[in-house]
Amino acid sequence: MRTVIAGGHGQIALKLERLLAEHGDRPAGIIRRPEQAEALEAAGAEPLLLDLEAATVHELAPLLTGADAVVFAAGAGPGSGADRKNTVDRDAAVLFADAAELAGVRRYLVISSMGADAGAHYPADPVFETYLRAKGAADDAVRARTTLDWTVLRPGRLTDGPGTGLVRLAPSVGRGAVDRADVAAVLAALLHEPGTAGQTLELVSGNATVAEAVAAAAGHA
Repeated sequence: MRTVIAGGHGQIALKLERLLAEHGDRPAGIIRRPEQAEALEAAGAEPLLLDLEAATVHELAPLLTGADAVVFAAGAGPGSGADRKNTVDRDAAVLFADAAELAGVRRYLVISSMGADAGAHYPADPVFETYLRAKGAADDAVRARTTLDWTVLRPGRLTDGPGTGLVRLAPSVGRGAVDRADVAAVLAALLHEPGTAGQTLELVSGNATVAEAVAAAAGHA
């Protein structure tokens, strides 16, 4: 299975690439800077060089052609301003969906955020409000497409532990935290579970194994 990941040098993306490569899949990651290629190659992924903030859909689509699935894992990241929340977290996610459609790739996973909402109101932190709105608008744009077998994954607060392998995954799970390693494991499982298409799922640490949680989300439990 060939999977192309936007934001291929991100923390979750690198963990996902390693998991996919270890399972015999063929991950590829889109990166902005050539010096990031080494980390992807070490994880077993093919680096693809393209700046999603500057690219057109016709430049991006050829990188996705022939893929079995795509994952949008890009993000402006901590410390970035409101403008980049819109150009990366919103606009690049929509561009990636456009390119997937053009390339004929149906399976589309997006890493969103708990609380994402195009109408989010968070006056205490205007940049965070912009982030939640950008992610929400991107989710809405992806979910409106009938040509994509999309799954939107909304993790809670991200932590950097080794992962427990135990999660809670459902349309609504309540506030909580989850290790990036467990997010990557859930993404890897979702890629191989078409029964989760058309769902928006929240994710936090819990008591079910990743396999159990994904099977339940797909209606197999």
